[in-house]
Amino acid sequence: MGRRATGAGSADLVFTGGVVWTGVSGAPNATAIAVRDGRVLHVGSDAEVRGLAGPDTREIPLDGRLVVPGLADSHTHFLSGGFQLAGVDLRDAATPAEFTRRIAEFARTLPPGRWITGGNWDHERWSGGAMAAAGARDGAPDAPRRLPRREWIDAVTPGHPVFVSRLDAHMALANGLALELAGITRETPDPPGGTIVRDPETGEPTGILKDAAMARVARIIPEPDAAECDDALRRAQAHALARGVTRVTDMGTVADTGSWTHLETLRRARERGELAVRAEAFVPIRSWQRLRDFVAAEGTGDARLRWGGVKGFVDGSLGSGTAWFHQPYTDAPETAGLTVTDPAELRAWIGEADAAGLRIAVHAIGDRANDWLLDAFAEVAAENGARDRRFRIEHAQHLSREAIGRFRALGVIASMQPYHAMDDARWAERRIGAERARTAYAFRSLLDAGACLAFGSDWTVAPLDPLLGIYAAVTRRPLDGSRPEGWVPEQKITVEDALRAYTAGDAYARFLEDELGTLKPGKRADLVVLSEDILTIDPVRIPEVRVDVTVIEGEVVFEG
Repeated sequence: MGRRATGAGSADLVFTGGVVWTGVSGAPNATAIAVRDGRVLHVGSDAEVRGLAGPDTREIPLDGRLVVPGLADSHTHFLSGGFQLAGVDLRDAATPAEFTRRIAEFARTLPPGRWITGGNWDHERWSGGAMAAAGARDGAPDAPRRLPRREWIDAVTPGHPVFVSRLDAHMALANGLALELAGITRETPDPPGGTIVRDPETGEPTGILKDAAMARVARIIPEPDAAECDDALRRAQAHALARGVTRVTDMGTVADTGSWTHLETLRRARERGELAVRAEAFVPIRSWQRLRDFVAAEGTGDARLRWGGVKGFVDGSLGSGTAWFHQPYTDAPETAGLTVTDPAELRAWIGEADAAGLRIAVHAIGDRANDWLLDAFAEVAAENGARDRRFRIEHAQHLSREAIGRFRALGVIASMQPYHAMDDARWAERRIGAERARTAYAFRSLLDAGACLAFGSDWTVAPLDPLLGIYAAVTRRPLDGSRPEGWVPEQKITVEDALRAYTAGDAYARFLEDELGTLKPGKRADLVVLSEDILTIDPVRIPEVRVDVTVIEGEVVFEG
């Protein structure tokens, strides 16, 4: 059933009596796997694997459980996630009153003057009745009178500047003190690529800042020191390993500030031997020259920590009304979204960074943003010559039908986050209509066209949990329980498809397909034991499945 690696010596670790999904196309499932010196030694039957055991070999009985390759998250804000775990959590605050109560309670735990950050609030949770109770007036879901306002929290945070983000991290609420410290008044103009939301009657800032406007507050928030960053990384790693995540790609911070701090923190942990997960760090594309010089001096890292990639932005987000579309929003016909980076400037950076040999990943949400970016990638590849680039589009959420086939033709990775589909399914059609929704999160169409999918979470925007992502990709059930058949069900994929996007697809996106992503003799022994076989249970039960064991390079790093 399996093939043994050559070489003498007993296995260090064996798993027997279960199901081993290797991820190798066409390969049958095995029942056992053996590991030696951090590599897969053998995959096969229980008898074959037990024959490789010695007196010092540890055997972990599977008792029918499923082994899969180590799960990856191809798009996180990893260090930010570690800070979020210690910040105020507003994700499931179902009413404005609860929103205010949580911030007030959190403020009481902090000394005066300390910033309150985090958040992950979601105004789509708030019903019309809840909004009325908060003093809001009826209106479109993204209108100033529907979003949270600084008045909700000013009275309970008189001594604390507050800057809490919406869950998509493309808009945030600042309280009056934070606006004052940032110098934002009714006379402050909107910056290019951003919006200062204002009261329609008074013209005063409501506290909501979108995309580029967020930077004005973000840049005055004190930078965490090295010890605080190290603590955040430890929290993030423990959180990831307990969810079977063995590899993460850190895309820095949404506002770009602090992204190099993420890389520095990861490097510090690597030097101390404290980096348990495998990580890859991207830095802002505007700093491509700094990265070029850094790579020339330091290389691009190793199998535990890699760098050498830059990340840019075309547009904003659907939830914030800043994703860039060809046609106006259905519920806001005065806008078709915006570009958060000047297109000419972004196009120049892509070309220059690519010419320097750097890897390129760019955020694009709306259909016009994705079409523009695919055109830019095609032009840059033609200008700079043939090379195995593996350009990445981060999110690739809303695609024109013409765009779908271009991913394979141009060799572009679709780095997508399935959980967002369950989230957006509650309200997306209200924003863009049913027809444009048909190619939203087009997993099936992209796979059928031969594109490579690399799945992730966008943590902290969505939970860092690949099993929830697999459930989302397979069922496409909205978070509110509507449409049990799934939102745009023709875009569903199989559990195996989704697993490949969390394993082999991510490894390919990192140029590590020869080392990781499948369980073959000789490859690095990163694997996860799941409490049930997600390949055979009803997919609606996948969120009930636990991660029991996480292994990286043959070392058990989590055991629940």
